[in-house]
Amino acid sequence: MVAIGCLALVVLPLLGLAFGGFLGGAAGARWGASIGFLLALTLCGVSGYALVKAARRH
Repeated sequence: MVAIGCLALVVLPLLGLAFGGFLGGAAGARWGASIGFLLALTLCGVSGYALVKAARRH
């Protein structure tokens, strides 16, 4: 679960950069990369929270 969050920190901003650049040029690429990074941070935080919650259960 943590590996997914860590990989997402690299993959989602790159996907956002590519799609944003394709759809909106340079400004769209910046917005896409920013949104992808925020989504990746959210996913990483949720997976980290789930890991801590699962560890406390036992």
